[in-house]
Amino acid sequence: MDYAGIFTYMYTEIALTAITVIVLLYDLIAGERGRKFFHTFTCILMTLFIAGTIWPYSTASGEIFGGMYIYRPVYGIVKSILAIGTLLVFLQAGPWLSREDTSFKRGEFYVLTLSTLIGMDFMISAGHFLMFFIGLELASVPMACLVAFDKYKGNSAEAGAKFILSALFASGLMLYGISFLYGTTGTLYFDDMTAGMKGTPLQIMAMVFFFTGLGFKISLVPFHLWTADTYQGAPTAVTSYLSVVSKAAAAFTLMVILTKVFAPMVQYWQLMLYIVIVLSITVANVFAIRQKNLKRFLAFSSISQAGYIMLAVISGSAYGMTSLIFYVLVYMAANLAAFGVISAVEQNSKGKVTMDDYNGLYSTNPKLAVTMTLALFSLAGIPPFAGFFSKFFIFAAAFEKGFHVLVFIALANTVISLYYYLLVVKAMFINRNDAPVATFRSGTGTRTGLVLCIAGIIILGLVSSIFDGINAFSFGM
Repeated sequence: MDYAGIFTYMYTEIALTAITVIVLLYDLIAGERGRKFFHTFTCILMTLFIAGTIWPYSTASGEIFGGMYIYRPVYGIVKSILAIGTLLVFLQAGPWLSREDTSFKRGEFYVLTLSTLIGMDFMISAGHFLMFFIGLELASVPMACLVAFDKYKGNSAEAGAKFILSALFASGLMLYGISFLYGTTGTLYFDDMTAGMKGTPLQIMAMVFFFTGLGFKISLVPFHLWTADTYQGAPTAVTSYLSVVSKAAAAFTLMVILTKVFAPMVQYWQLMLYIVIVLSITVANVFAIRQKNLKRFLAFSSISQAGYIMLAVISGSAYGMTSLIFYVLVYMAANLAAFGVISAVEQNSKGKVTMDDYNGLYSTNPKLAVTMTLALFSLAGIPPFAGFFSKFFIFAAAFEKGFHVLVFIALANTVISLYYYLLVVKAMFINRNDAPVATFRSGTGTRTGLVLCIAGIIILGLVSSIFDGINAFSFGM
């Protein structure tokens, strides 16, 4: 066995596994005094991990385990982005994990979250459907536990049940599709399977079943029905993780598999994506206008954003891959900033999460109101924030491949999204409230996370070298 190759290419998975074991042991052996530093200890470990892996360890591609695990420099970049998102979630989860009803479960939260991250990393580097499915389930099963983490709250338990039942159904359909692929090609290796793709009706059905499974993970219409209830019922920290990190990993993996395995059937999956993109962006935007609970509001916003991400996927090009990664990076900064504000307000106001609760927020907590505004402006794609450039790049990737009408539909939908994002801004700055959320000071971790998110929203829109650097690695995939 090539042990040198294992340690060279699997450095992120090995390091994450080591961190998970360390956190688990710390939870077991640390006394009450030691657990007071649990949050800080875990965040420091994640910071060191990101510092050591943020740049690809090797610029040369490679594979191990007979091609079941594939390393590409661009894969390392995506894994680093997921790790950064996880660290931001940990920072913002501090006040929630310090509560009396959750502090004793702190270790479980970190271990479960890190387990999902390991699964996503394996899913990204998979070169074989068995490796892909193992990574997918390693990411999904602990996620169901996280969604139901507040088990004594009915909404959280209900959200967990809906999530796991929907995930099981989606995984079953995906496995059914993969079995068709194996039956028609005689292999589960991505590269070998491509040669056997003839576009037969059975293979088209297999592609649809496979897409259904990942469409559930990404919350694309019509596989989105679980999203709003799960986002509302899950703890806010888990909701933010689910809306960004999980979605990003699934979207990237979908593009890799479509452009590799199903390359000979490009006309079929592009048509399928065309329909799904129009439905996802339009349906989500219409339903977002009707929402009063901000977690459900951001649930439909995330469905719409997933539709925009698919514009990069439908292009099927290296430039589209770059646009997808950059869009995910910008979306992570903006969405986690919005959820960070929601979490801070929720923890300091006895659970206020409706839009009416945010009336007059600027008068009592101006910094949080400004942070939320910047995040929503970036999600809407308003210049000069990074969200404008990320949308421009994915529109350009789709337009370059001839999807002119689709890009026009997406542009028209940005007007609708701007309207409902401005509803929240109006509530914070204009609407009056006789009893607004009281003035409070957020914890150090929350403030640090929000500052990093806002810095990302601004810097990513100004520093073009970030996009160029990702582009250089994407063309090497």
